[in-house]
Amino acid sequence: MRTVVFDIETSNIFADVGSNNPADLDIAVVCLWDSETDSYHSFTTEQFNELWRLLEHTDILVGYNSDHFDVPLLNKYYPGDLSQIKSLDLMKEVQLVIGRRLKLDNIAKCTLGTKNAKSADGLMAVEWWRNGEYQKVIDYCIQDVKVTKQVMDYALEHGHLKYNDGPHKKTVELDTRTWLEAEKVSMTHTLGF
Repeated sequence: MRTVVFDIETSNIFADVGSNNPADLDIAVVCLWDSETDSYHSFTTEQFNELWRLLEHTDILVGYNSDHFDVPLLNKYYPGDLSQIKSLDLMKEVQLVIGRRLKLDNIAKCTLGTKNAKSADGLMAVEWWRNGEYQKVIDYCIQDVKVTKQVMDYALEHGHLKYNDGPHKKTVELDTRTWLEAEKVSMTHTLGF
């Protein structure tokens, strides 16, 4: 089953567009890990035809806050509907159990240790992009993909994740049995291949 773990960095923020709708933002870069090649890739908007080719042959998209943020934003650019691909939103999985949203950095630090934490934040990435520090943004985005993949792998192996709740370290038990099972979907291939 071809799994893609992905993350998006934007070139602007909600205050710039006067909206809280992720689809109103503009993408700077999309980074991903592809299970088929066990490799990391980055795509700017000029390279989206290559990205579509890869995504249209993907069985599952894995992200963190991806159902609310990344998929709707990426769908703005895609001529079809990426929501037809099975999605695993790790933030949503945790929220379903504990009833609230947690930052990826919280889970990564508690579950994996501080060396596997995020290297910056999205606001910093927007600033770097505006300053022309494109490779810095790509490196940051790929690091987020690596952290997300490590969190997914840990959950699949152990059936739980850890997080800080104030001064207390807690564990959230997750049912991961169906996470990477293929689903039949009717993906619309828009590029004729």
